[in-house]
Amino acid sequence: MTLHTAPAAIPSSAERIVRGFAFALGGSLMLAVSAKVQVPFYPVPMTLQTLVVLLLGAALGARLAAASVGLYLLEGLAGLPVFAGAIAGPVYMAGPTGGFLIGFLVAAALIGFAADRRWDRSWMRLLASLSLGHVVVFAFGFLWLAQLIGAEKAFAAGVAPFALATVIKTLLAVALVGAGRSALERMGRA
Repeated sequence: MTLHTAPAAIPSSAERIVRGFAFALGGSLMLAVSAKVQVPFYPVPMTLQTLVVLLLGAALGARLAAASVGLYLLEGLAGLPVFAGAIAGPVYMAGPTGGFLIGFLVAAALIGFAADRRWDRSWMRLLASLSLGHVVVFAFGFLWLAQLIGAEKAFAAGVAPFALATVIKTLLAVALVGAGRSALERMGRA
């Protein structure tokens, strides 16, 4: 390697920071858009947020996925209209969906941790990590909601109605990550 090619081959720390911020901002924007894509459902509309959380974790790894979700949560905390409803801010985050929002952060980091260890290269391991991510989101959501309305109501309103959609979103995420990985591998061979 010659001296004049070294800077191009190894990005500077400033370039890595800018690139990382761009990925985190893009991830937070994807989450905001996915919150607005709603399917009418009882007791609350269903969104694509958990699908995007799964995809961010698998695609970006632990650090950038957590940064994306963390930035999204900070945007919502600041009052930007990034959540599923028309309102945001601390009061919204302390409400019934607060646990799910925290679960997004933990799930993205957990799935990213698995992806950093190449679990996204095996269909079964990918399915396991994405399924675990969904379980984490629902566990945090259920525990939070149970504190507000009781365990039985929390399960009936916050977990049970979404079981089938959760399975479908998990399988869709596995397919999308697998297709993306295959496309990247084909591009690398071209």
